[in-house]
Amino acid sequence: MKTIALTVASLFTLSAGYAQTWTADKAHAKVGFTVTHLMLTEVDGNFKTYDAKFTASKPDLSDAVLELTADVNSINTDNDRRDTHLKGPEYFDAAKFPTLTFKSTSFKKVEGKKYKLTGDLTMHGVTKPVTLDAVLNGPITMEGRGGKQEKAGLKISGTIKRSDFGVGSGTTAVVSDEIELKANGEFVKQSEAQAAK
Repeated sequence: MKTIALTVASLFTLSAGYAQTWTADKAHAKVGFTVTHLMLTEVDGNFKTYDAKFTASKPDLSDAVLELTADVNSINTDNDRRDTHLKGPEYFDAAKFPTLTFKSTSFKKVEGKKYKLTGDLTMHGVTKPVTLDAVLNGPITMEGRGGKQEKAGLKISGTIKRSDFGVGSGTTAVVSDEIELKANGEFVKQSEAQAAK
């Protein structure tokens, strides 16, 4: 009996410490930004092509590690001419630096659902630590077409300076130096088979 009890206890311990993967449901997710133009109005943009996931071993996801990769060539501000300019050498220089990445190094609870998310942001070939605000909703279990699914919602916001990453030149009176980052989405817990793919 002792052996069985120890085995069961060991299984619970292992499962509690096993990091599980949650991937973004792209039908309910967006990775975007806002800049100020001519010190007058805000212009929104987003990246159409990206991958985002986090891993966590705790049931409340409070130890989550987030990873995000965005294709700079997929930048979209609803203006083809502006998008081409942003992808050019004066700004993102997508030919040389085609991807933007973020990997978190800390996810600390502030209160309730609010967290401080710190990590390394790489953009335009420059990597710098940034701290962002995050709101974590869930996780919840719901019935879907493929059976029961566990989902969580993550909303991230914060401000960075593009000059810190060497993105863009010239006066900030045309395009603000401060860029507001905005990302949010639903994440779905993956089975072991799905995570291994």
